[in-house]
Amino acid sequence: MTHRTDTPSQSGIARKMLTSNKRQWTENVTGRLIATVCAALLIIVVLSITYFIASKGLSTFFVNGISITEFLSQVKWDPEGEPAVYGVFPFILGSFLVTTLAALIAAPLGIGAAIFMIELYPNFGKKVLKPVIELLVGIPSVVYGYVGLTLLVPFIREQFDVLGFSLLAGGLVLALMILPTITSVAADAISAVPQDLRNASLALGATRWQTIWNVVLHSSLPGCLTAIVLGMARAFGEALAVQMVIGNTTKLPGSLLDPISTLTSGITLNMGNTIQGTPYNNALWSMALLLLLMSFVFIMILRIIGRKGLVNK
Repeated sequence: MTHRTDTPSQSGIARKMLTSNKRQWTENVTGRLIATVCAALLIIVVLSITYFIASKGLSTFFVNGISITEFLSQVKWDPEGEPAVYGVFPFILGSFLVTTLAALIAAPLGIGAAIFMIELYPNFGKKVLKPVIELLVGIPSVVYGYVGLTLLVPFIREQFDVLGFSLLAGGLVLALMILPTITSVAADAISAVPQDLRNASLALGATRWQTIWNVVLHSSLPGCLTAIVLGMARAFGEALAVQMVIGNTTKLPGSLLDPISTLTSGITLNMGNTIQGTPYNNALWSMALLLLLMSFVFIMILRIIGRKGLVNK
């Protein structure tokens, strides 16, 4: 009768395999734990910020007794009057007007620049245009505002014989700010269009411009729409640059050359003059809550565009 015994080399290999498996299990568990903690912290931070802003903003209606309808539709803003009036409609309208104007200016320029960079002159686009766009992204918003204040506002004042601080000035400054975002995202969407689609269109006798218009832009439409919405989301939440050039009046604008106010400018200009917990202060927090809700709306729009893009594919 013979007994089988493991050689020293076999025992060493088994110990190494056991040690390796144990190390892999430890690394796997540690990695999952770190990722879970990071995700949990992120969720907690977002929920905490949302709860804080919501609790402050809703105090205007449930603590101070201000009507939601009057708060949103009233055109007069006089928080220090007797009686105080908290109407944020001019701020809401100003935010939508300046954001829409900026998108109308920046969207065709950004998508056109993306087509130029990807479809027409890719070498020049990669070597020259792309670095310029990246440079524009890195410029602080206060610089955009200061340029608009020193160049754009005086130009509008001299050309149209008006104050200069206006909806037009704010729209132009914001358009310049969101132009790099729209261009970069649109360029990524256009470059993601399969080359086979272009070749098939050209093989069927379509011209280059017909291919770009009917094939490339059609296929990249969800991505281009995403670029525009991202640009509008940034424009809607911009405070400092737009505040420096729009005039910050609470009157409703009658034209592009009239001064306006936005939700962000109203908050930044008034928050330092209020006392915590007062109706005036809570009204500003309600304006911040409106900005937060608009952020959620932009996110939902982006998700809808993404789903429709997947369905079309």
